[in-house]
Amino acid sequence: MIDSSINPNIDRIALRLKTIPESPGVYQHLDGEGKVIYVGKARNLQRRVSSYFSHYDDKSPKIKMLVRSVRDIRVTVVATEVDALLLENSLIKRYQPRYNSMLKDDKTYPYLCLTEEPFPRLLYTRRHTTKGQYFGPYPNGRILRELQDIIRQLFQYRTCDHMGKRPCMKHQIGLCGAPCAGLQSREDYMATIEDIRRILKGDFGEILEQMKAQMYALAGEMRFEEAEAVKRKLRLLEEYQSRSTVVDTNVRDVDTVSIISDERYAYVNFMRIKHGAIIYSINHEIKKQLDESDAEILSTVIPALHEQTGSSASEVIVPFEVPELPADYLRQTAEPRGDRRKLLELSLRNVESYQKQCRHQRALTQGDAAPQAVRLLERLQQALGLPRLPMEIECFDNSHIQGAYAVAGMVRFTGGKPNRKEYRKFNIRGDVETSRLQDLETTRLRDNGAGGHRLNDDYGSMAEVVERRYRRLAEEGGAMPDLLIVDGGEGQMHMAREVLDRLKIELPIAGLAKDDRHRTNELLCFAKAADGKGYGTEVRVVQMKPTDPVFHLLEQIQNEVHRFAITFHKDKRSKGTFRTTLTDIPGIGEHTAHELLLRFGSVKQIQLQTLDDLAAAIGPAKARLVYEYVRRQEV
Repeated sequence: MIDSSINPNIDRIALRLKTIPESPGVYQHLDGEGKVIYVGKARNLQRRVSSYFSHYDDKSPKIKMLVRSVRDIRVTVVATEVDALLLENSLIKRYQPRYNSMLKDDKTYPYLCLTEEPFPRLLYTRRHTTKGQYFGPYPNGRILRELQDIIRQLFQYRTCDHMGKRPCMKHQIGLCGAPCAGLQSREDYMATIEDIRRILKGDFGEILEQMKAQMYALAGEMRFEEAEAVKRKLRLLEEYQSRSTVVDTNVRDVDTVSIISDERYAYVNFMRIKHGAIIYSINHEIKKQLDESDAEILSTVIPALHEQTGSSASEVIVPFEVPELPADYLRQTAEPRGDRRKLLELSLRNVESYQKQCRHQRALTQGDAAPQAVRLLERLQQALGLPRLPMEIECFDNSHIQGAYAVAGMVRFTGGKPNRKEYRKFNIRGDVETSRLQDLETTRLRDNGAGGHRLNDDYGSMAEVVERRYRRLAEEGGAMPDLLIVDGGEGQMHMAREVLDRLKIELPIAGLAKDDRHRTNELLCFAKAADGKGYGTEVRVVQMKPTDPVFHLLEQIQNEVHRFAITFHKDKRSKGTFRTTLTDIPGIGEHTAHELLLRFGSVKQIQLQTLDDLAAAIGPAKARLVYEYVRRQEV
């Protein structure tokens, strides 16, 4: 037993240890402020908790730190090891203890939700704010959107926030059965929702059989057009299932978990498999707190992921036996063969790739990887022909919605890492010297076709924020960056160059251009002047592969400034006043405009409605005001 020189509360702890039973349960270590700093489970509480306070010299540094911090111990006795496992998971989520290795909060992952309504909807969401059944989390929005699009093609269901009394456009184009108007019974609608639920759970088999039976029945009744429609849906679902299937469909319902770790972090991949198809696959990076073994981490992570994903599997495929995972909770397959081995190998490939991504990202952002960051900056200096190492990089981005709530953001990276104290926000005033900008040499823009030219508001906004930023820096004697990056192509670069020339500031400028899919694919810079002093007006493409680590650093800077500008724009927009073309109509307020947009989707759709359609939504008097106004706009 340790003495008071290690923990001054040891006498009190020793008394508490004598009262702890030899039963399965959960224990909590509390610090001097009564805060829970560690939660654990044990088959034998007395033996496990006492072990912390004996053989102190043999403990790891982190456990020694924990032992020195404990002031009190709280235990909860449960009936079985499974109960202890579930309670431990619940308490870790509740208290977020300092010394527990935990999964990151899953609130940012996308989910699909079937709402609890008389006629349920299928919603894409990242927050559990709506009552209903949630499916997920999904690793990214693209996969989820693809699944949602397939369901949209297979089934008719409502998407409107408020049910009216007349069929809307969605019914007319065949996307909704119009239960609001009584054109589809609740029993028929709920049968559709049940089919959607089965697909989201990965249960394709029964739905495919039902579709085949329905197709043959319709064909037998000579209803060939309806049978052909069912056949098209059947092929769509079979195609999706075949793309998702990685092993034999006899592997019906199983989870697969793999882990690799180093001294500081553990990396976990979790896959859900239904009927041979991967429903979703999620990776997690877990920072070790007490030098836990991989088995100890999995004993906590597996129950948490099982609950988080709503898994119904009774079997989990693991790379090795996890002793602390009760057999009554999940059946472990630690040395899989055949298809199960393929699944484990696939999971291991996923987690190895994820580990490389995480390490590379830290190498770009963390101070302990400074030498590598400097090497990247040296390569960037060479690629752009910069006069000095770009230790200070600033990047700008604009954000607005059709010119409304226009803002801009600027981020600064120091030594390859975000320097958030130097981030700046700009409200676009529109007071840039436009006469000077019109004299700017016309620039050939990639995104405007061969020989195309244009000068838009984004360029004026860029000129304004660049001028405000560097005019103020020059007036205050602030340190100029080593490199200015604009989130855009040649046009934005020339705009920034013209402003800096006017301010008589010599500063290297680079641009990040996007392709037609809005993906960054080129690094641009001004070519050196003919005399070798300064830069000319010609823009050149820097030959660099998108897989190059230097390119990844630039993408990180670009993503960060985009995130920063978008966040500022959303904050400003949320504080602003709701305004649309409809609110310009005399007699039409924000509430009415909001109702119209919710009902019809857009101003363009409102223009297509008849006077009776508008009257059904907002009443005859206001409907006439809107109807006459939009007709005048068309003229």
